[in-house]
Amino acid sequence: MSGEGRVPQAIRKLQPGRLVIASHNEGKVREIRALLGPYGVEPVSAAELDLPEPEETGTSFVANAELKALQAADLSGLPALSDDSGLCVEALNGDPGIFSARWGGSDRDFARAMGLVEEKLAALGPDTSRDAHFVCALALAWPDGHVEWFEGRVDGTLVWPPRGERGFGYDPMFVRDGDSETFGEIDPDLKHSISHRADAFRQLVAAVF
Repeated sequence: MSGEGRVPQAIRKLQPGRLVIASHNEGKVREIRALLGPYGVEPVSAAELDLPEPEETGTSFVANAELKALQAADLSGLPALSDDSGLCVEALNGDPGIFSARWGGSDRDFARAMGLVEEKLAALGPDTSRDAHFVCALALAWPDGHVEWFEGRVDGTLVWPPRGERGFGYDPMFVRDGDSETFGEIDPDLKHSISHRADAFRQLVAAVF
């Protein structure tokens, strides 16, 4: 079932045991493992299970998260958790949005992707708003097709040049509202507590654990 127009279902609790992280992005897998640590699950990544990456044909973060989680659950026979997330830039009409990874090309070169964002903003002029936000949609699917989903968000502004070696993706150019350091500079443990992914995880934990 796609995320758009989805009819809410009763919350299903997640039992201890193996849980597939339906992602081949090492940065995402690392963050999700850290967030899942206290809850008695045994995370195993899609890459470790040699699961294929599905084509992301959804038109929203939730829809793409659901299709990835459902495929991983179906192929593995285990519950699967998928994350679809990205950067939405106000002045670029929400781009790169669901295409955030694809802006880096087939090799997901985020230095290239960040450069493209900056190039498009610069072309709009020096007074262009640099407001942006990260979105994270989490989908938790079971082999029988049941899905729960949760969406988190964090607002901020973009800086140039990028700063910091921590984090991944667009983190080095994103400063959360009220902060002075980018997500690429702050301590990873702090990021785990304040990010869009942390926001979505708080909702997931409250619902299924």
